[in-house]
Amino acid sequence: MNNKVKKLKEIIDATDNLVFFGGAGVSTESGIPDFRSTDGLYNMKYKYPPETIVSHTFFVRKTEEFYEFYKDKMMALDAKPNKAHLKLAEWERAGKCKAVVTQNIDGLHQMAGSKNVLELHGSIHRNYCTKCGKFFDAQYVKNSPGVPKCDACGGLIKPDVVLYEEGLDNDVISKTVHYISRADVLIIGGTSLAVYPAAGLIDYFRGSHLVLINKSSTPRDSQADLVINDSIGEVLGQL
Repeated sequence: MNNKVKKLKEIIDATDNLVFFGGAGVSTESGIPDFRSTDGLYNMKYKYPPETIVSHTFFVRKTEEFYEFYKDKMMALDAKPNKAHLKLAEWERAGKCKAVVTQNIDGLHQMAGSKNVLELHGSIHRNYCTKCGKFFDAQYVKNSPGVPKCDACGGLIKPDVVLYEEGLDNDVISKTVHYISRADVLIIGGTSLAVYPAAGLIDYFRGSHLVLINKSSTPRDSQADLVINDSIGEVLGQL
């Protein structure tokens, strides 16, 4: 255990009020590609750029092609929680971690056992008929041929994920602000802090220790009390 990880352990041992804010890097260790790294989705070759495909306009206009990409690249239903997910769930059970705020849509925090998970960008596990509102799970969507339709009214099913051009859920934002603004320790992991408005939410932190764990540097490194440039799973796995 190196000195930085020891320092992190001391910070965590001394608190019972930490909040975790995580991005795509938390899930890449479970085999889910992120969007922005060199082998991420933005750098793969598609007929349309991924950021165009996962936009509200594209979903409405080219629904079939949206679902082709979405099912293939964004619905990693076989993925399993990694060391980071499991450690956060353990901290919650111990009364240390008050909330997990995530930009991921894969549901792996819940699968690991975390209960208070604030999903800024929604979840692939919640899908609704745009006509009658009936709920459908991820398996139904993944296994539907082509565009998934409601088995009750035939309406189009939309995933409860925040697409480009759509706003974040106000309730989730207000809960996130609540927990971050009251936290003693804020650990930010697996995110380049490049996506707004999500990245701006950390400005509400007023606590004693801001910790950044990410493979590459972020625009907020200078504000942090502790910066660890390593994979989040490897770091949390040592604690």
